[in-house]
Amino acid sequence: MANNGKRIFTYVFLILAAVISIFPFLWMIVSSTNASVDVTRGRLLPGSHLVENFNNLLASADIMQALLNSARITVITTLLSLLIASLAGYGFEIYRSRAKDIVFNILLLSMMIPFAALMVPLYRMFASISNTVPVIGIDTVTSVILPTVTTAFLIFFFRQSTKMFPKDMLEAGRIDGLSELGIFFKIYLPTMKTTYAAAAIITFMSSWNSYMWPLIVLQSPEKMTVPLLISNLGSSYSPDFGMIFTAIVMATLPTALVFFAMQKQFVQGMVGSVK
Repeated sequence: MANNGKRIFTYVFLILAAVISIFPFLWMIVSSTNASVDVTRGRLLPGSHLVENFNNLLASADIMQALLNSARITVITTLLSLLIASLAGYGFEIYRSRAKDIVFNILLLSMMIPFAALMVPLYRMFASISNTVPVIGIDTVTSVILPTVTTAFLIFFFRQSTKMFPKDMLEAGRIDGLSELGIFFKIYLPTMKTTYAAAAIITFMSSWNSYMWPLIVLQSPEKMTVPLLISNLGSSYSPDFGMIFTAIVMATLPTALVFFAMQKQFVQGMVGSVK
């Protein structure tokens, strides 16, 4: 009897947790189908204004260009982050020395510095080189990507995952005549694919949802990303909430698709499994 009661309590708790977790997404989707006045009234039933909201969004904002800008920045950031962080994490773990451990500890200490404290010096640095090297100056895609191309957390994540990497495979690769880079790309990278999947999801979501730094360095409307566009839609004198929620749904779809497509590898990568 006690076991049945415990099981019932567990199921009730899980159902409530699932409802609380899913409700914001359901409300977002339902609101995208309603008119602005229905959203402000808290209507929780689907409406018939989805096409109208979508047309209004296309007419009032260049959502497609914003999606393209976000996609370009996110894909480049994710690919570079995976390459650089994995090389760094691999090097710190495989070629360990006292000096490397000191550098790694300094990297970990940098995680304590909030990004808000770095924004002003970063902006001044990019502004100072805008005239000499315009391609990486203010109001460029490069200025958005470079400060976030990798993080101390991602390097730490790859180093910890590399502890699970079979060292015998390294020796086998060296005996077969592979170079150190050959071992990395031909043995390490395919073996650690679940770690790469987990890191890719984390980086993709972080870059796609980035708001503060793009807001500071991107000054041209045609270079606006999706978070900046949604912020502008909500800052008008009389915002159209139905249209805003339609934009939010469109902005949420890419991250949701990436996560659901790679969730199995994400879980395996987070627990440090190597296959």
